[in-house]
Amino acid sequence: MKIARFETEHFFARYEFNTPYQLCNSDCETMSIEALLELANVSITDFAQLTLGYTESQGNPELRQNIANTYQSCSPENVVVLATPVEGIYLTARALLEPGDEVIVLSPAYDALINMFEHVVGDENVKKWNFHSNDNGWELRIEELAQLLSPKTKMIVVNFPHNPTGYVPSPQMQQKIIAIAEQNDVWLFSDEMYFGLIHKGTPKIPSMADLSSKSIVLSGLSKTYGLPGLRTGWLIVPNEQLIQEYINWKFYTSICSPGPSEFLATAALKVWNELRERSLTQINTNLQIADQFFDRWPDHFTWRRPLAGSTALVKFHVDSVNQITERVATEAGVLIQSAVMLGSDDHHLRIGFGRATFATALEKFDHWLTDNPLLIEQNNH
Repeated sequence: MKIARFETEHFFARYEFNTPYQLCNSDCETMSIEALLELANVSITDFAQLTLGYTESQGNPELRQNIANTYQSCSPENVVVLATPVEGIYLTARALLEPGDEVIVLSPAYDALINMFEHVVGDENVKKWNFHSNDNGWELRIEELAQLLSPKTKMIVVNFPHNPTGYVPSPQMQQKIIAIAEQNDVWLFSDEMYFGLIHKGTPKIPSMADLSSKSIVLSGLSKTYGLPGLRTGWLIVPNEQLIQEYINWKFYTSICSPGPSEFLATAALKVWNELRERSLTQINTNLQIADQFFDRWPDHFTWRRPLAGSTALVKFHVDSVNQITERVATEAGVLIQSAVMLGSDDHHLRIGFGRATFATALEKFDHWLTDNPLLIEQNNH
């Protein structure tokens, strides 16, 4: 049985390592192994002496404890360490769903959050809970979620802070989503890869893992903590029986996580708050630069400032972002990404604010726009 083309990852495979200036990355600025170990006060000699044997399938106990420490009411027994965060989406789809079950998923969304569930239950059984734009940003309508439910619904899939819009629900909205899941006895799969990246002025919300026994939470080190090269992720699973279902499926995927990644992840989780604050500082700096950029180009873009996370969904007033992408990449060395591959449309692009090179990339894009006025004018008419 074939699966839908993973458009986002095919896109980055084509452009990411040969386009010098990038505006669409969703991760945050990374660091060297040496810098990480120094920050965590861990000896690099201990890392060098690590033996390369198998690790525990559920994850290293110390690492699971460090992960649990980042939640309010999670124990190490609830943690399943993943060899890569996307593995958690696959394991969830396989452990909890059968063909013909219905799943409700936010849209737009990272490809895997839609395609993997369509692959397991059938694309006709995945319903989209769509975002709406307003003057101030993006919104979800709780009554639309309620209308999508049916007796066949087995899971609601959410992602907060949201990629790509940067939306995060209010505490009241979060409680309404949980109430719908619990009252209808459906699983709430919460992708929290950007957890904790809450911008100034936005109310903070707890993890779904701390609020509901019907939640399965996915998180990891790639986005909030700026360590995508470790590929370390985890699931927070509410009970032992379900954990064993996950572990059985994990035996067919990674079996266990790489020892070097677990060692470095254990160090990172000792300083998780410092890593998060580092990312937030970079995001805040880049958002201020973005504000100035969009003020200069009001006729070209509709800027809806994100509430949280490291991405935003921006309307670009052209006929097709996809058609412009290759020109901008080849002529300016700048990578932009059409949101059509995330389930939005080809008039929006995703912008990422987590990297230290953002200002330089945006300046290059600014110059390209200045040098190509006829292209924009033609596309606006």
